[in-house]
Amino acid sequence: THSKVMAWAGVDRAVRSVEDQRLDGPVGRWRGLRDEIHHDVCANGFDLERNTFTQSYGSDELDAALLLIPRVGFLPWDDPRVAGTVDAVQAGLSEDGLVLRYRPEKTDDGLPGSEGVFLACSFWLADALAGLGRTRQATDLFERLLGLRNDVGLLSEEYDAANHRHLGNTPQAYSMVGLINTARQLRGARTTTSAYPQDQDLSLASDLAYPPGVDPGRKGQPTYGHLYSR
Repeated sequence: THSKVMAWAGVDRAVRSVEDQRLDGPVGRWRGLRDEIHHDVCANGFDLERNTFTQSYGSDELDAALLLIPRVGFLPWDDPRVAGTVDAVQAGLSEDGLVLRYRPEKTDDGLPGSEGVFLACSFWLADALAGLGRTRQATDLFERLLGLRNDVGLLSEEYDAANHRHLGNTPQAYSMVGLINTARQLRGARTTTSAYPQDQDLSLASDLAYPPGVDPGRKGQPTYGHLYSR
């Protein structure tokens, strides 16, 4: 389902490139394709009984990437299907409060073995909670994720919640980008990458300018708390 949502997002951005940037393109055909994909996903990728989007058409499984549906503009935050999907992912893919991308034992991904929780997905959940107005929950999760950083302030790809250790690629850019995006979200800064310069909150530039996030009180470990306000 996520891949189809991203196909919708690609076509939507093509439409917007014509509408907003005045580029050339068959915008009428693209609008039709955008609507067709949207209808297809809503008709076949949503479980009415459970009030959640699913990992794939006809599947009962979940995928943390479904948390990105409102972030890409596929549905607004106040759509009940968004809240239902966030609740389902939080309940069905959480391990010790952190989020798996999916249940590997129930998903044929072609890879052997198990997986740890994906830290990027946990930041996605924090973003989704903030988007739904559940700021306290989002902040608590964000602060917990901050506490998982290593001695130089970096995060890995995954985390072993049972044994409390980093797993996978270290450092992992996806995790660090997730950290920055969530900090901006909680601070109230706009995170839309297509925003015109005049619409962007550039005040973070000055926040990041002081000795790059180093707090002498924490033995030089980078901190990010200054990027958001509680």
